[in-house]
Amino acid sequence: MEAGARNAVRALALLGSAAVLALAGWLVWLLPGPQLVAVLGLRPVDGTLAVSECHDASDAEGYPGGTECRGLYTPRRTGGPPREVVLDGAAARYGPGSAVPVRIARGTAYERSGSAVGHVSAVTGFLLVPFLALASWLLACARRGRAAHAEPHLLAALAGLAAVFVLSVAAALLAALATALL
Repeated sequence: MEAGARNAVRALALLGSAAVLALAGWLVWLLPGPQLVAVLGLRPVDGTLAVSECHDASDAEGYPGGTECRGLYTPRRTGGPPREVVLDGAAARYGPGSAVPVRIARGTAYERSGSAVGHVSAVTGFLLVPFLALASWLLACARRGRAAHAEPHLLAALAGLAAVFVLSVAAALLAALATALL
């Protein structure tokens, strides 16, 4: 009977791990996914932003948040009227009248820039790490057939959060360098 219980625990833990990973993927697709695709330039440019003003932006806590520009967005495809949008995480402080190719995600314009790549990749990583740690623990439970010790997985999650910070800064620097060279 004990072997049957272990097999049931293994099956539930494997199912739980798959469900956690599916939930993590869905949340990334739902929350930072469109912005990540836009700032990485993984899809074609949606249109052009004619900049009217740029200023230093701050986040909700008042910390510097990069450069934000406002202007009139004109879609590449015909059928959409020009409208006023915000360019979040601009690569540079553009002068009035500058034309910037942008991608639109959730009503906000994005371009490839170091600050935008760093910000969105950090949000994505900080969202994923807890789910990956939980899935890892559930897989360890499935392997043993009983509850596994959680400490190594918690330490790995803490290391993962630190790695997200370092990697997002590195991604921001590489994106800024690529933007400057191209």
